[in-house]
Amino acid sequence: MSENSTSQERIGDFLVKIGAMSDDQRDEVLAKQAEEPGRLFGEIAIELGYIKDDVIDRFLQSKR
Repeated sequence: MSENSTSQERIGDFLVKIGAMSDDQRDEVLAKQAEEPGRLFGEIAIELGYIKDDVIDRFLQSKR
């Protein structure tokens, strides 16, 4: 994903927009991701119990 592309939406922002996560939950996942580089946002969010796999699928479908 290109940081410079306005058509690209970060997964955390998408999940907040659709009401699947709160801003605080997104920020917690991002903090944990910063501590553990290489881990995926969705993987951490699922591990913390904030979302389920089907929400990730919904995000990916929206990008097609």
